[in-house]
Amino acid sequence: MPKRVLIGTVVSDKTDKTVTVLVERRVKHPLYGKIIRRSKKYHAHDADNAYKMGERVRIQETKPISKTKTWEVLDRIQAGQVAALEADLEVEAAGN
Repeated sequence: MPKRVLIGTVVSDKTDKTVTVLVERRVKHPLYGKIIRRSKKYHAHDADNAYKMGERVRIQETKPISKTKTWEVLDRIQAGQVAALEADLEVEAAGN
């Protein structure tokens, strides 16, 4: 049986060798017919701690690694788009 492969966004990389990946899918409402989003979080194995928050990754189903971890990260699809904001303190102070 082939292993399932999903695409999602890394929402947490705080734990060692593990990332939390949010996978969203779109389904049609059974009664009203509107397309709605359903999401689920998966814990995926990241042996090198290489993936950071905001990156789009592919995860693949694998044998259980721990109680909650049955997925592993295959590769990065898109780099994270987390931008640091710099506050211009001089402009803010002059405005007051």
